[in-house]
Amino acid sequence: MSNIIALNAPPRRQRLCDRTSALINCFARKRRIPDDVFWLKENAELLNILECTGRSLACADLEPLGEFYAQLPDRISFFPQYYRFLLSIGLDLEDLGMPGEQMERLCTWVATQGLVDAELSDLQRAEARRLLARRGVGPGLIDTHLDERLRAFINRPETFALPNKKAAYELTHIVFYLSEYGRKDPKLDALALMSLEYAGILAHLEQNMDLLAEICVAIRQAGRLPSPVWEDAVRANLSGFTIVSDVQHALADHYHEYLVSTWAMIASGADDTGCALPVGRCVFVQPDGATPVLRAMSATLMSFGQGRSADWTQMEADVMDSLDDDGKSTLQSTVASSPLFGNFFEVFARATQI
Repeated sequence: MSNIIALNAPPRRQRLCDRTSALINCFARKRRIPDDVFWLKENAELLNILECTGRSLACADLEPLGEFYAQLPDRISFFPQYYRFLLSIGLDLEDLGMPGEQMERLCTWVATQGLVDAELSDLQRAEARRLLARRGVGPGLIDTHLDERLRAFINRPETFALPNKKAAYELTHIVFYLSEYGRKDPKLDALALMSLEYAGILAHLEQNMDLLAEICVAIRQAGRLPSPVWEDAVRANLSGFTIVSDVQHALADHYHEYLVSTWAMIASGADDTGCALPVGRCVFVQPDGATPVLRAMSATLMSFGQGRSADWTQMEADVMDSLDDDGKSTLQSTVASSPLFGNFFEVFARATQI
């Protein structure tokens, strides 16, 4: 009787430049259909990262999106509520090499229709301003105090020392817009830089690699260097991703984490090698990472009640004792990742009693 030996060969790896065409085809044709708003979101995010990282693409790479590009005037007039997605996709396609020059006309149409006036959020107004400005449209259409309000928001570090994912993602995107995705100095104040640091500490405590990758990119776009601990964590996470061909399971996967982790590696000048894409409908599977400790830390601190202190040196032993070995390891690496951990903890401890 013969023995069968199974070879556990490592998955094939590719640089982003070698898997770009497959990624575009995957997101354009294999995962969803263009009438699905999540198709718009996925393709806008992919193209945005390709464009702002300076990818050089052939027309053949963009061919899966050719028909959609041609339909943009009809789509944007019928679905004006999605104008930011549609403008983003069209602008990136043209800037990546898609033949055509229709986006200036569509940007002008959006401006004359007053679609930006329907936005309730300053973050969305900032995105709209950047999109229109890419074709020289929009000066004077968006209120002149927008930057003041955006900077006031990001200049409050206390906001970002407490768990609030929405606020943290808004912080990173404000930096993206103010820096025009790394094309200019956003001139962040020291308080805004502290906000990014606090948000990074929280993301590492939670082991939220999607958010941590965005924070690393935002810090670099602000002209600073992220913690090596954070970028190493993002690099390890990207290296551990697997991509499988799957036609049955729901697409509530980790594609965004895969994309922004790749982006963070490119921004750092590091190796952006990732798992090669299989043929067919791809599902992005996140690797198991370090143990998150954010929830456990919060529960421990709350249990101390009046005994909580805002001084990390006083609380460190008790907090560490409440964690298992894996949790202690995550917390220790987080503390070591930032010289501002003590300042962060003064807010995070919420020691002031009512």
